[in-house]
Amino acid sequence: MVSAVARAARPAGPRAEIQYGAPMDIPDATQARLPHTGVAADAVLAEVDARQAREPDVHGARLFGLVYPTGRHDLEELIVAVNNRYLFGNALNPFKFPEVARFEGEVVAMTGGLVHLPEGGGGSMTSGGTESILMSMLVNRERAHARGVTRPQILAPASAHPAYAKAAHYFGMEYVRIPLDAEFRADLDAARGLITADTAVVVASAFNYPYGVMDPVAELAGLAHERGIGCHVDGCIGGFVLPFLEVLGHDVPPWDFRVEGVTEISADVHKYGYTAKGASVVLHRDADWFGHQFFLYDQWGAGLYGSPGVAGAKPAAPIATAWAVMQSLGLDGYTEIMRGLVATVAKVRNAIDELDDVSLVGDPIGPVMAMRSDTVDLYAVADVLDARGWHINRNTDPYGLHLMLSPAHGAVVDELISDLVDAVTHHGESQGKEARYS
Repeated sequence: MVSAVARAARPAGPRAEIQYGAPMDIPDATQARLPHTGVAADAVLAEVDARQAREPDVHGARLFGLVYPTGRHDLEELIVAVNNRYLFGNALNPFKFPEVARFEGEVVAMTGGLVHLPEGGGGSMTSGGTESILMSMLVNRERAHARGVTRPQILAPASAHPAYAKAAHYFGMEYVRIPLDAEFRADLDAARGLITADTAVVVASAFNYPYGVMDPVAELAGLAHERGIGCHVDGCIGGFVLPFLEVLGHDVPPWDFRVEGVTEISADVHKYGYTAKGASVVLHRDADWFGHQFFLYDQWGAGLYGSPGVAGAKPAAPIATAWAVMQSLGLDGYTEIMRGLVATVAKVRNAIDELDDVSLVGDPIGPVMAMRSDTVDLYAVADVLDARGWHINRNTDPYGLHLMLSPAHGAVVDELISDLVDAVTHHGESQGKEARYS
């Protein structure tokens, strides 16, 4: 069990020692100054290429998370072509750029269709899952304020994305953590005991990042519905996975707007929607909820200012590319990609099941999974895999490894499994590399 209540606060201890501008393992950039004379374009590109060469290849199928390559060159060429067309566009003003606004509206509607958003619902695109979560928590704060709650609470599983704690910190809310059960799902009985008159929203992950496990969404939403409060389902990862698993006949527990009590869902198009970074969607069951997301200001000499998100200027390219990818793939295209990804996941899961003293954490539903062991030093295993060019992720609770498989991993899955098995069998002492998501 983890501590039930954690108030949002500034980092303390070792985290507070990290200096702005000089993060760990990142070269110091604080001495950079604007050059007196401009640098020639070929020299600029040479430096860009040199720096990029020192980072992981986003197309090399050696990363697990952060990027989600399909391995489909035709799709990437489409993304580049549409991105170039809208590279300098600004979606801030829908009256000046009505077609960009139309792209956004259609992406929101297509995403809503996947998760059964009812008629009358609403939503918008954001820059990513964190902003989608922030806007949802803001809406729930405003609704709680309207009923007289001065410090609304966010009730979220201990496995929920840190964006909920970030929202609490930004918006003056209290962050209450639901302990996890033996299967690493939100503990329903604990959640029931933690709801108070100040609870503004109950969070459920479908599915969570650390373990790829589904929370009991229907039950958590039921608790929220009984109290007349919001239930945000974090589908930032699963929003473009679960609908297609269901199409393929896999058993998917109820999780979307078909569940009574689910009031909001976030889904990232730039994850398993396979578009370029900067594209997420936040959806609200009712238009009234969506209305709370907007900031409007009319006391300005330049006229009315309105925005449904944190950002003012809003890049048009991620919106247009998201629309293009969704149009290009369609239901059939996404389903076929998911079919291949399911086969890759099955291979990896079978290999893990055959490893001595290594097991999966909980029962992951899709392409995200974690490994644990009571006898094998999995951080030492990760060191071996790192040395072989696999950018493996580490978990802290439980101590172990984390994999987030993408379609492109299908081309290298046999090599991955071979190296994993060998690393578990032949590894030395851990080098002490820490688990860091960001």
